[in-house]
Amino acid sequence: MKIGFIGLGNVGGKLASSLLRNKFDVTVRDLDSGLVEQFKKLGAKSAETPKELAEKVELIITCLPSPEICLEVMEGSSGVIEGLSENKIWLEMSTTDEHEVKRIGEKVKKLKAVPLDGPVSGGCHRAATGNIAIFVGGERKYFEKILPVLSTMGRKILHTGELGSASVLKVITNYLASVHLVALGEAWTVAKKSNLDLLKVYKGIAASSGNSFVHETESQVILNGSYNINFTMDLVLKDTGLFNELAKKLNSSLEISPMVVDIFKDGQKKYGSRAWSSMIVKRMEDLNNISFRAKGFPEELVDNEVEEKGYEI
Repeated sequence: MKIGFIGLGNVGGKLASSLLRNKFDVTVRDLDSGLVEQFKKLGAKSAETPKELAEKVELIITCLPSPEICLEVMEGSSGVIEGLSENKIWLEMSTTDEHEVKRIGEKVKKLKAVPLDGPVSGGCHRAATGNIAIFVGGERKYFEKILPVLSTMGRKILHTGELGSASVLKVITNYLASVHLVALGEAWTVAKKSNLDLLKVYKGIAASSGNSFVHETESQVILNGSYNINFTMDLVLKDTGLFNELAKKLNSSLEISPMVVDIFKDGQKKYGSRAWSSMIVKRMEDLNNISFRAKGFPEELVDNEVEEKGYEI
């Protein structure tokens, strides 16, 4: 299967690299020509426009920062939709709005092509090794058709149901991760002010009912002081905003979510849109005039698990 990949950023670049590492035929497209050249050196082909890429391949993957950028790539001049034809598959791997996926999906279907949404979860370090989780929404038979591709990019792969269902689940999981991160800032504050050994606190939380994936990963770069999680404040605000908007559309009354959005807005104001999202805990450090540092933690996360062929869960 010939694959086209649009969006070679922090996550997309790692997913595309997994495909190349496993000898797939990959054509790439990104506004950063330097990134495109790097991928060409790894064996990828390139396309001048999304339309040209779509014409050349059977599976078109988009992994982009926002619904607005996806709209431009798909529906803009020389966009993907202009290059689609019967039986081609569009896999949207961005974290995006369910309604937007469905709206564009209808345009894809009118061309007798197939839309799927397939966001990922688990962090950039796992995207780099092909061990990230992938949620996929859309027709089951097409999910099965691209499963060999999915099982190269990720390890645990879940078919979530109809088109858009994967995007809803992804927004939910990202919201939970954001809540856990904000809560960790307060937990580390109390631990530090109690004069506890922060290395032992890290181990204790990891072994307890208070553990979370966010603690096991992001607490490491927080305690190192780099905060480098390869995910930025503006992306968290995009994701939490999507969750809030979804809740409003569903007429759901929420309590914690609006507070989390306000906290991240304050963090973005203090540290900048492109600051690492883990820096949200620095609000607590600054407020309490303390720092969460401990020896023995890495500057950046590395996935030490062996790369394995993915499987459906």
